[in-house]
Amino acid sequence: MSDFYLLALLAWLFVCGSSGWKALLGDGDTGWHIRTGQYILAHHAVPTQDLFSFSRPGAPWFAWEWLSDVLFAALFGIAGLKGVVLFSGVLISALATMIMRYAVWRGSNGLAAAFATLLAVGASSIHFLARPHLFTLLFVPVCIWVLEADRRKNTRCLWLLTPLTVLWTNLHGGFVVFLALLGVLIVGSGVEACLGLPGWPAVRRYSVLLAGCALASLVNPYGLALHQHILEYLRADWIKDLVQEFQAPTFRNEGQLQFEVLLLAGLVVSGLLLRRRRITEALWLLFLAHSSLTSVRHAPLFAAVAAPLVACELSDGWAIWAARLGKSSTVRLLHQMAQDMTPSFRHTSAWPAAAILVLAMLGAPVKWPTDFPEEIFPANQVQKNAALITSGRLLTTDQWADYIIFHYYPHQKVYVDGRSDFYGETLGREYLHLLQGAYDWREILARRGFDVALLPANWPLAALLKEDRSWQVVQDDRAVILFRRLSQQSRSN
Repeated sequence: MSDFYLLALLAWLFVCGSSGWKALLGDGDTGWHIRTGQYILAHHAVPTQDLFSFSRPGAPWFAWEWLSDVLFAALFGIAGLKGVVLFSGVLISALATMIMRYAVWRGSNGLAAAFATLLAVGASSIHFLARPHLFTLLFVPVCIWVLEADRRKNTRCLWLLTPLTVLWTNLHGGFVVFLALLGVLIVGSGVEACLGLPGWPAVRRYSVLLAGCALASLVNPYGLALHQHILEYLRADWIKDLVQEFQAPTFRNEGQLQFEVLLLAGLVVSGLLLRRRRITEALWLLFLAHSSLTSVRHAPLFAAVAAPLVACELSDGWAIWAARLGKSSTVRLLHQMAQDMTPSFRHTSAWPAAAILVLAMLGAPVKWPTDFPEEIFPANQVQKNAALITSGRLLTTDQWADYIIFHYYPHQKVYVDGRSDFYGETLGREYLHLLQGAYDWREILARRGFDVALLPANWPLAALLKEDRSWQVVQDDRAVILFRRLSQQSRSN
């Protein structure tokens, strides 16, 4: 059943899904991650200065996901975008299967675990993108499982989390979430000890682990400066104005509605856990629930931790309900079936790996992406007007700039791209002023010396440039408008 679950998710989400594999390329950051990885492979060094912009050329830059960049570049070199999306899709499916397996390990029956995990998949789907954060989505539940196993019975496997932290730190900055969860574990163990439970040995043990993992996280190309940079980035209020995934959830789409269901269920479960004096698990839920309500990017982390706990409560409630009914009742028969199937959820064979290998070898029957989705990125205009777009300083959105980097680096530099932590508040607010057509938009355009503008048709700035005699519309397809700046002589004529 574990094998079937993984392959069914892979087929449902990507092979047969309405958006398919191209949904994983819905964020342009993948483009500059690939190019950064290619730079590292070519120069055998992690960049410390900007590679992609004309607005901050040579400025200090933290390529804090450099190891993920190398992996994506290697996959792209082997199989193009197909390799990148296949790896990402398999990683997501493996993540979901691992959460389901963890729920069964905790005591849930297989069907309750599968249902709760599907809720977690739906709640996390907004972040199913081919980006380095997938490693954090995977490592958080893996580490929680290791910690829970150690809390049941101390094991040497716990100390493997220290080298895992080294790997994690160089793959994605989400390792700070793990350090925070370890801190919550220490506090929870202390509270449990104060309530008369045997918690003080756990406080000492996990304090040593936290110290070891914190020191291990210093093994990166930037040392302690990386931690300082991440903390400044997370505290920046302007990021919340500019980057959507740092904003609170809106609960307006299907994925966020599933997150809402899981959030309410998780809060109920946290109350039950507090009543049973299982303080640490309750604090984990409350900490991640708060984090996900302030920033939607944390919703998948809450879902991964909450789903197994919710599954166990569902399973226990189902068992109590079934015990009160007759042997021939549907509820009891389904419960017995779930119990009988549960052992098959605890094992995984080599068949999924074989099926994935076959999938990787398939060509035409599978719609593998050869470019980023044209529904999101101006692929047609970029290809048709390549000479003009690469002829001078280009103004475009941060997302589309990622796409330009993917296609035209190193020949074309950009104004801003998806690296909001690099550009900082001053340039970020300047970009917002242009986006909104604020009072100083003419001054910014002149100071930056833009020659070409590739803009969404619904941007206020696009309407302003249409009325400006110094700019000419080259192509307008009602979704994307390409402008070029006229010379003084052309304007006079």
